[in-house]
Amino acid sequence: MNGQTFTRRRFLGVAAVAVARAAVAHANTLPPIDAPLFKISLAEWSLHHSLFTGKLDNLDFPRTAKQQFGIDAVEYVNQFFKDKAKDAVYLAELGRRASDEGVTNVLIMCDGLGNLGDPDAAARSKAIENHFPWVEAGKRLGCHSIQVNAASKGSFEEQQKLAADGLSRLSDYAGQMDVSVLVENHGGLSSNGRWLAGVIQMVNQPNCGTLPDFGNFHDYDRYRGCEELMPFAKGVSAKSHEFDEAGNEVRTDYQRMLRLVVGAGYRGWVGIEYEGKTLSEPEGILATKKLLERVRAEIAA
Repeated sequence: MNGQTFTRRRFLGVAAVAVARAAVAHANTLPPIDAPLFKISLAEWSLHHSLFTGKLDNLDFPRTAKQQFGIDAVEYVNQFFKDKAKDAVYLAELGRRASDEGVTNVLIMCDGLGNLGDPDAAARSKAIENHFPWVEAGKRLGCHSIQVNAASKGSFEEQQKLAADGLSRLSDYAGQMDVSVLVENHGGLSSNGRWLAGVIQMVNQPNCGTLPDFGNFHDYDRYRGCEELMPFAKGVSAKSHEFDEAGNEVRTDYQRMLRLVVGAGYRGWVGIEYEGKTLSEPEGILATKKLLERVRAEIAA
């Protein structure tokens, strides 16, 4: 990447971006009368055991979300239809099934496509291109975004520049289809809120943002990390593992975390991503949904 171009991209639009983000935050501060503070979706990974073992098929995911859990928005995982990114017939059928259930297709989580911040220029370009079919699939399904990782190698600053390069080029492509590219904190430096916020600022494109995951900050303070990523958030992942007798998640203070989310002006989808073992997948999903609904009502009150 040309260093001068990168510097211009990073700094020349700062004032305009700040004003635009402030305007969006202000516009989203107060939802319409009777509208919930945020909407609840279901991340497909919550059912990964059922999907990997064949108990559930990807095509049936929208119906399961609606009929079993009363959730009318879904977030797909590319692993569960990894050979279908270019299959127009399959995607049309998946879209039809979601539409028949009145289910909104929110995004596709993309894994296993290479590192967008790979230090090797050829490998980085290949990783970017590997995401293109999933951008197109997301567009076909009516998703607003694809969710990606920002893995890289090198120093703190080197990895920021490499990840920003990959994300910028992917966002250029996705922008042509009105699809956003959202980065999840998902290990490595991406689980450092300051690092990832800096990457998004370097990219400085309206369709490149974050998807803070409550449980993926690892050694980094999760509340600080969420607060740092929320100004760029176009999605949120409510990770859950275990619950106490009162129905609270034991690793994350949902009251505190969701106040950060709402306080940032976010009014979009909050996706349930249950990864626990003490409850079954259906039980864990319902426990997370109940907790989100309770905390949402408490904050609203």
